Amino acid sequence: MPDSCPTWDLTDLYADIGDASIKADIEACRSSANGLAANWQGKLETAGGAELAAVITEYQRITEILGKAASHAQLEFAANTTDPDIARHHQSIREAGAEIGAALLFIELELARLPQDRMNTLLEVPALAHWAPWLRRVRAWAPHMLAPDMERMLAERAPSGRGAWVRLFDETAASLRFPFRGTDVTEAEILNSLSSADADERREAGASLSSVMGANQRLLSLVLNTIAKDKEVEDRWRGFARPVASRNLDNDVDDETVDALVSAVDSRNADLAHRYYRLKAGWMGGETIDWWDRNAPLPDDDDRSFTWDEAERLVLDSFAGFDPKMAELAEPFFARNWIDAAPRAGKSSGAFSHPVTPSAHPYILMNFSGKSRDVMTLAHEMGHGIHQCLAADRGYLMADTPLTLAETASVFAEMLTFRKLVDGADDAGTRRRLLAGKVEDMLNTVVRQVAFHNFETRLHESRRTAELTAEEISDIWMDTQRAALGPAVKTGDDYRPIWGYVPHFVHTPFYVYAYAFGDCLVNALWQSYAGARDAGGTDAFVASYRELLCAGGTERYDVALQRFGLDPRDPAFWSMGLDMISGMIDELEGLS
Repeated sequence: MPDSCPTWDLTDLYADIGDASIKADIEACRSSANGLAANWQGKLETAGGAELAAVITEYQRITEILGKAASHAQLEFAANTTDPDIARHHQSIREAGAEIGAALLFIELELARLPQDRMNTLLEVPALAHWAPWLRRVRAWAPHMLAPDMERMLAERAPSGRGAWVRLFDETAASLRFPFRGTDVTEAEILNSLSSADADERREAGASLSSVMGANQRLLSLVLNTIAKDKEVEDRWRGFARPVASRNLDNDVDDETVDALVSAVDSRNADLAHRYYRLKAGWMGGETIDWWDRNAPLPDDDDRSFTWDEAERLVLDSFAGFDPKMAELAEPFFARNWIDAAPRAGKSSGAFSHPVTPSAHPYILMNFSGKSRDVMTLAHEMGHGIHQCLAADRGYLMADTPLTLAETASVFAEMLTFRKLVDGADDAGTRRRLLAGKVEDMLNTVVRQVAFHNFETRLHESRRTAELTAEEISDIWMDTQRAALGPAVKTGDDYRPIWGYVPHFVHTPFYVYAYAFGDCLVNALWQSYAGARDAGGTDAFVASYRELLCAGGTERYDVALQRFGLDPRDPAFWSMGLDMISGMIDELEGLS
């Protein structure tokens, strides 16, 4: 691991989990929420536009304070999931948040059920018109809302219901240790070894990952079964016909658009993943590769390792070359310790940028080991962080971006950093290695995530009628992953339990297609940028791009992209993104 990896400083939020301000904030939120309910519950249908605007403003104020406490607890837990005091604090804050949130549920329920004619009249008041984008999304849920007492019960029991199973998964995953070369390592470390330049290390890492996941699949399958059944019950009561439908509504996207994306990617598996892995197998001296070699460096890879300082400079320079404002927004993350990048036992694997609250600032978690993929991860999460900073002016209720646009800034930031690396390449071999790495990242983001989506779809549909055994879950896993990876990737019985380490299946069912959505969207967006650059002027594009990020959750994806002349409802839109990946594979074939 490179030296000098930062750990974050959370004192901008609270001193620590014992800070008396946390309890004071929670109690203030509880008191304000109860007061708001006493004054307005059951009365919003007769309120005027200015009164409704005042209620929503107070609702935002309360939820933002609550969000600060919840974010701090979540960040502390992600940094050290094995500390029992931190875990207990995290759970207590979740429970307090659920209780207070339940007291405020009437606001969204009553606003959602106001007649449209009445709402149109109320929106003529400028103070309420400010909240129109948020009201549109709240009111979209009206057909799927339950009786108020049922909604409150669901909200109050969430931490001890589904939330408890998520916590069990997180704590289990963090506590797992993987036997490896005479010692026991964490999940982040074993996953990192799957991209080692040493073939024996990759093979041993794959065997260890498979063995430990297999040994824990009884518990992991119970968690996944419970999460899926819990979702099926709630979806049925809310009237959602398909497992993905509630996520689509939450993402502010039509079912048909997501279906079009999935269909487009599935139809291109042979042209994309199958073709690339066949090419990679040839580079590695055979007709096939083992699944643990999927992200292996190429045989002539110089295995360059980046220091943290080099990664920071590369990301900042790539951002500044596109828009100096991006680099300015990124600099405090490094200077003020808003990043936790050092791998360690007990820390969550993977990476994220947590928006916290608009009145504070985001925090980034990742596990940096010095590989070029880690540099790309840093750029990716920094893109999220910049997006969250730019959208903060929209306020707590409207800064959050639907998943359809949530990956835009992150994937675009990755592309900027990748291009910076490629432009600095001084020979064809380096260019080929960088290009291959980018293709693999894009296949992981697009083809693999849609394969994950297909796995979730089949699992949730099957779970409607009966609990699934670990073997049945593994059967679905193998079918969907083999279809995506193709015949050049060998997936034997040791690949069967690998579904167990994917956290998205537990944390946020059907989140995964957002990665493919975002990557294809950015590929189309990048082609617009490249066209502007080739024409000699990118100022208009940069200004429009910044407008998109500043909009936060106030615009639907289709409206947001109109400023670039792009229409994701057109099937050709998805082809633009997939053609870009195919073109890179064409280039690699030419370099072979």
